Amino acid sequence: MQNVDVTDRIWSHILDIRAGRACSCCGDWTDGEQAALDLYGPLARRDIGPMTVGQIGQSLDGRIATVAGDARDISGPDGLCHLLRMRARVDAVVIGVRTALHDKPRLSVRLCGGDSPARVVIDPRGRLPDDSPVFRADGSRRIVVQAVSCSRPPGVEVLRLLKTPEGRLDPKAILTELNRAGLNTVLIEGGGITIGHFLEAGLLSRLQVAVSPLLIGGGPAGLNTRNPVTRLADAIRPDTRVFALGSDVLFDCALSPTARDAAQPQHADPLNPALQS
Repeated sequence: MQNVDVTDRIWSHILDIRAGRACSCCGDWTDGEQAALDLYGPLARRDIGPMTVGQIGQSLDGRIATVAGDARDISGPDGLCHLLRMRARVDAVVIGVRTALHDKPRLSVRLCGGDSPARVVIDPRGRLPDDSPVFRADGSRRIVVQAVSCSRPPGVEVLRLLKTPEGRLDPKAILTELNRAGLNTVLIEGGGITIGHFLEAGLLSRLQVAVSPLLIGGGPAGLNTRNPVTRLADAIRPDTRVFALGSDVLFDCALSPTARDAAQPQHADPLNPALQS
């Protein structure tokens, strides 16, 4: 297990990787800073093509909320900071309408440096009200994916898709439209059912599960799929790295060859002085 230490200088370096001004292999770092680079560097890179990451914060017993629906402090303070750093690494963060209605998330990067991503809500039936926090005008792109024709607040982009025969929106079609809109690095943040849809469709490059040391005893599970395996021999067994975040433990799972390759150091280009850092 690697102990992550996100210092100001390593975070500045990671921001430079995202901007194409640095590579992920250079620098004289402490062990904790190197762990931070190993964790965040792959997602900061923009030289490996589109990447889609699922992120779950859960308890030791695999819950993301209580039976009554309280999910506010499911992650410890370091787990929350990690989630915000993940947002700062991607082009867009995606949530389902139930998460938007219940949790009213801001989807910002308020506790770390970097730009807030585009906010995307999957709302097939147009249930999300105009005064939802994700629709606030603050300079970030706001996008809603829906199957119905209904008006949205000024400045909110609408991606209208047809429902599948099961009455859902197709995750592959959603991701295709987001990529066409210039959003290539995407974080699927919640809830567990939405993440499960993208996982089951084979669309996740990585899955991150942050485990907080508390026991809830009941409530919704962290990840749900429509067709769970019946034999352990058929279970997904991804290449997994484990990081200690402080208050939480993170399992970082590579689900595609691209994700595995991204975890390898990005060597500096001798013809590009900007990557000599």
